[in-house]
Amino acid sequence: MFKILDRYIIRKFLGTYVFAIVLLLAIVVMFDINEKLDSFVKAPLKSTLFDYFLNFLPYFANQFSPLFTFIAVIFFTSKLAGNSEIIAMLSTGMSFKRLMRPYMVSAAIIAAASFVLSAYVVPPGNVKKNNYTNTYVKNKRVDYGSNIMLMVAPGQIAYMSRYDNISKTGHRFQLESFDEDKRLVSRLTAQSIRWDTLYSWKLSDYVVRDFVDNREIIRKGYSLDTIIPFEPRDFLISELDHEQMTSPELDQYIERQKRRGVANIQSFEVERERRYAMTAAAFILTVIGMSLSARKVKGGMGVNIGIGLVLSFSYILFMTITQTFAINGITSAFVAMWIPNLLYTVIAVVLYYRASRG
Repeated sequence: MFKILDRYIIRKFLGTYVFAIVLLLAIVVMFDINEKLDSFVKAPLKSTLFDYFLNFLPYFANQFSPLFTFIAVIFFTSKLAGNSEIIAMLSTGMSFKRLMRPYMVSAAIIAAASFVLSAYVVPPGNVKKNNYTNTYVKNKRVDYGSNIMLMVAPGQIAYMSRYDNISKTGHRFQLESFDEDKRLVSRLTAQSIRWDTLYSWKLSDYVVRDFVDNREIIRKGYSLDTIIPFEPRDFLISELDHEQMTSPELDQYIERQKRRGVANIQSFEVERERRYAMTAAAFILTVIGMSLSARKVKGGMGVNIGIGLVLSFSYILFMTITQTFAINGITSAFVAMWIPNLLYTVIAVVLYYRASRG
């Protein structure tokens, strides 16, 4: 059961965390408005407020949640230590481990909220935010593709010389089907192919060649509505697509692309692992922050805040570097995203041991 002391620490932790988010978001918004002022003036005010800022703020807050957590722990714990409140708690016979309990409860609340946001809430909002920036700020959509080849189903390989996502039309389309012995059994070619909805495609000037018992059966036509199990987002991949998928959608997309032999899905794998790694970071950085600031130091609160900022920014920098390794194929996404957590877990254990030994 939670005692008065536990509720006091949890309230202080979460209150400082929210205050840090609000303060830094206010600063970020001012810089963002200054940077994109020309675009905001041209865009409708309603779209700027509800499509951009309403979705930008939770996105930014969640991206830097570990930093806000660390700052909150360092700030309010240093204040407790400076007021000799932690000394009073420990002098009652409370162990350092027991003192850590409300910190871990607070970290669990932040971690759960962060995961729900990153996995289910922020991605749909990113769709609106990115559509806004693509329309009024800078277009980062991928609307064209050339020499596209992928496996649309087991034994079926599709090819297009080029695809225009604005008109939803591809040119010089080809679909080859192979049997279990990898022998060609059918080839479908068309001068153009137009995407309708989901897996519905319309072929123009098509030719179907079926190879049966050393015979070739040819069928031709001007127009054909058919179902082919792929869609433009399977081969037109932009740098923002991974941010717009919920975790279940991300899992399905990665598995589907792997089955089709698509190679450039590293950013999607990194995003999936990052969501779990950032959740664990809330606990790791809480332990580091609490262990650093639980004792009085010469120089006051400023020393602890300075050390905390260095460690938190180094954590974010380290994760960014390892993320680049994964995207470039040097290491797997899992290894890249969890190496910083592993290293900082060691740091957390060492600092916790030193702080508990007094």
